[in-house]
Amino acid sequence: MSVGAIDLAILLAYMAGVVFVGMWVGRVTRTAADFMVGGRDLPWWVILFSIVATETSTVTFLSIPGFAYGRDMTWLQIVFGFVVGRFIVAFLLLPQYFKGNFYTAYEVLDKRFGGATKRTASVIFIVTRSLADGLRLFLSAIVLQEMTGIPMHWAVVTIGVATIVYTYLGGMRAVLWTDFLQFMVYMGGALLAFWLLLDHLPGGWQQMMSMGEAAGKLRVLDFTLDWSEPYGFWAGLIGGMFITLGSHGVDQMMVQRYLAARNLSDARRALITSGFVVLAQFALFLLIGVGLYCFYQLFPPEAAFERADRVFARFILDHIPVGVLGILLGAIFAAAMSTLSSSLNSCATAAANDLYFPLVGSEITPARKLRVIRILTAFFGLVQIGVGIAGQWLQSTVVASVLGIAAFTTGIVLGVFFLGIFTERVGQRAALAGLVVGLAGMLVIFFATPLAWPWFALVGSLGTFAVGLATSYIWPREMPQANH
Repeated sequence: MSVGAIDLAILLAYMAGVVFVGMWVGRVTRTAADFMVGGRDLPWWVILFSIVATETSTVTFLSIPGFAYGRDMTWLQIVFGFVVGRFIVAFLLLPQYFKGNFYTAYEVLDKRFGGATKRTASVIFIVTRSLADGLRLFLSAIVLQEMTGIPMHWAVVTIGVATIVYTYLGGMRAVLWTDFLQFMVYMGGALLAFWLLLDHLPGGWQQMMSMGEAAGKLRVLDFTLDWSEPYGFWAGLIGGMFITLGSHGVDQMMVQRYLAARNLSDARRALITSGFVVLAQFALFLLIGVGLYCFYQLFPPEAAFERADRVFARFILDHIPVGVLGILLGAIFAAAMSTLSSSLNSCATAAANDLYFPLVGSEITPARKLRVIRILTAFFGLVQIGVGIAGQWLQSTVVASVLGIAAFTTGIVLGVFFLGIFTERVGQRAALAGLVVGLAGMLVIFFATPLAWPWFALVGSLGTFAVGLATSYIWPREMPQANH
């Protein structure tokens, strides 16, 4: 599966260019506040594209077409839930983050419950994000390893170090502007691949539509209610909505973007608009999958595909011209690096702002604050590289399990936010009890029940809320002790 020298050179030039752009736009980063939230002066449209790029990984870029290739377009039902969820986040949760000079999502919990709740939520975020994105780094490195033939650990290190460099030097400004650039690259690459795919079909678009319709590949809606089926309408709409409430409402990686906006109105506009961009993006990825199905029906591969999520990568390698292939490889790694840079910046910000700075108090100087955050950025980069290298010795089912656990923890934290917003009587001890019991309950549900993953955030958040509220009748609310 190795690529030629020209395409490899284009790919390496792209990665070097991203590092340079990140360093250039981040050269004005002088303070910890600049590093964490970009001086709170980023244009809303840059934040919009950063939101979309951050939630689009290499896995998404390659596996969503594979879903339509092997099944149909019912994945789009989950995106409907993503769009609805963004409206709720924009009007229910976003205002909470603009009531103070916050740097992390979990400072809101400090203000409402106390420092212990903030620290617990922040640690859950840091641990699960490091594990999940370390494994995403591994999954991205698989592509680089297969295409270049270099050892797996060097593939992980190459992507990881390139991302660490510009994130370390440029902070949030570098992350957001390179996200914008990477969105343009991977979407341009996807459109180019789709155009070339249609060009390979004798009847073009019309043939794809007729063959796709005949094979049932164009089906979008499935109203069957089955709690174990993740791709039904209700699981998509309701489950996808709660996933978004968790991932875009209380997850530091997204909240940090809103805090970089000039005001609440700009943050709200970026978040809501991103939902429609994501809808169009996933529709394109799924249509590529339909086109791949039609192409391989007409021109069967020499050997059957072992996994559907490798079909798009195979088409790119086998049927894309020299030069254009290098651009598409750049698009694949654009999706990877945008997610990883966001992860490093948000983990470092949460660890510094929620855990370290409160310990040292006001004695720490502004210069030392910036130095600490940069050191933490490099540290979490090394952690994720370590997780990525270790990923090659894990079974694929274990990888999927860890990614799933990372997904449902945001629902548990969402339940704690609900306790703060919708109740007056729940204090810190009851909130922590809800969080711990909610986490234990979700582990049981994840490993011991057939419940489909889109329902995890709903069950986790409502379970945490119910336990916290019930526990408040045993432990009445105590006065919160903020800024711990």
